[in-house]
Parts: sequence; structure tokens; C-alpha cells
Amino acid sequence: MADSAPGKKLLLISNSVCHGRPYLEHCADAIRQFLDGDTRITFVPYAARDWDGYARQIRGALAAFGLTVESVHETGPWPHTLPDNPAVFVGGGNTFRLLKTLQDGGMLDQIRRKVLDGMLYMGSSAGANLACPTIKTTNDMPILQPADFNALELVGFQINPHYIEADPNSMHMGETREKRIAEFHEENDLTVIGLREGSWIVVDQGRATLHGETGAKIFVKGNAPTEWDRQTDWPA
Repeated sequence: MADSAPGKKLLLISNSVCHGRPYLEHCADAIRQFLDGDTRITFVPYAARDWDGYARQIRGALAAFGLTVESVHETGPWPHTLPDNPAVFVGGGNTFRLLKTLQDGGMLDQIRRKVLDGMLYMGSSAGANLACPTIKTTNDMPILQPADFNALELVGFQINPHYIEADPNSMHMGETREKRIAEFHEENDLTVIGLREGSWIVVDQGRATLHGETGAKIFVKGNAPTEWDRQTDWPA
């Protein structure tokens, strides 16, 4: 069960890049509103292998937002310690690598405690998965073996980022995203939100609201999937 601390605030983004648009440009206004004047953020680059290169990319992209980025791996030797900035951004990449690195460095609990104490949490793709109870609804290959699949549990539902419907005209015979989520529900009870590229979720005061242009689909075990009605929030 996710912690219901009313102070926690999260911005969970399906994808960092929309086709034909710069990095995070599709949700730039949402990021500015979410940060509410805070300009210094901590970046967690662990979903990528090249931490220095990833930090340079993010620092350059977010400079356009007026943000100063401090990557956690630059703050000292391993194991790293989360600095005292008002917000943290966990970037996308491979979710298994992200979780294992956080587990190995003892940082999962650091992040969770700080978010419950009021630090703003922003995650994209793998970073959005990390906010969920587990990473079981990631789309990524298990290129590394975490100790377990348990994540931050800052929300009470699972997210499937980059969610896409099957093309009815496609001859591809592999599993659709909906089929994979159905398989998840054969073994798990948690609600899954299929968050399409171009959409994001804001969590505030224990409620989740849907934003962006493309919408999301809600999968509840035992029920047919439904579109998330933008007029309705969701318990977080």
C-alpha cells in the first residue's frame, strides 16, 4: 500500500522526447508549474550506463528551463548520497539497471524518505516506473538482476509508460501491450495505468490527475480496460 503522506508531490511522465520536439518540451509548462519557482534539482542518471554523458545531456536540456542540475553521482564517491535539493528528477533508460543501482547504493530509502518529507519527485519513463510499488510493468529487458522488483511505492498503482494500442493492420504476431498487462493481472492485483507518450500524471494531496494530449488507459484486474476520464482523478 502506498504511503498516503499528504505532502508528497510527483510528476510522472510517460516519455522524455516526443517526435519532432526537444527534450521534455511537450511538458515544459507542467514542469515549471510543478517546480513552482524551485530552480535547483538533483538528477539520478542510473538508468543509463554513461552517467557523465547522461548528466551533460540533462543539464543542457534543462538549462532552457532555467534549472541548475546536480547529478547525484557528482556529489561524492560511491555509494552516493542524495543532496539536499528541493526536487529530484529520475531519468529514463533501463528500469532494471536503475533499480539495481539504487539498491546497491542504498538510495531507494533515501529518495523515498525525502519525497515523503516534501522533496518534489519528477520521473520520466523508467523514473515513472520507479515511483510505483514495483517495476513489473516496465517495457525494458532485464539486462541486470535486481535484488527484487520492489520500487519506491510512492503511488498505489502501476504505470506502463509509452503505452500504445495494437495496430489492427499490423502482421506482427508478438504480444500486444494490452496482452502483457493482462498477463501481469494473472499474477498481480494492482491497477495499471497505460500512459501514452505525450501524457503525464501529477500526484498531489493523495490524488492523481491526468495531463497531456494523448490520454491513458486504466487496467483493473477482472474488468475491461477503460480510458481515463480527464475529469476524474485517481487515488494515489
